[in-house]
Amino acid sequence: QAQLVESGGGTVQAGDSLRLSCATSGRTFSNHAMAWFRQAPGKERQFVAAIRLGRTYYEDSVKGRFTISRDNAKNTVYLQMNSLRPDDTAVYYCAAGSVILSTIRDRNAYNYWGQGTQVTVSS
Repeated sequence: QAQLVESGGGTVQAGDSLRLSCATSGRTFSNHAMAWFRQAPGKERQFVAAIRLGRTYYEDSVKGRFTISRDNAKNTVYLQMNSLRPDDTAVYYCAAGSVILSTIRDRNAYNYWGQGTQVTVSS
């Protein structure tokens, strides 16, 4: 059974950094797109970043601050988050799927999800 488990969330101050990890197991995801989404209270789950066939994609508000990467040998995907802001506060979810490029930002294109990790940024 495929599993995605996020870790690395926490409470930080504005300007700080965090690195989220997503450990996968149960099947290989090396040929899948991997992504991070986030959901703030009362809002829809939104795309943050994805990595597919070695290329990366970002939501505009995180470009230049967040970096997604993957280590297929460790079956892990990372999200390095720098210069965090209060509006980055959300539950962050890892996702995987056989996603075509045109739907890489669409949460409905992903088949596998983690349970989420809370990131709270105080001002």
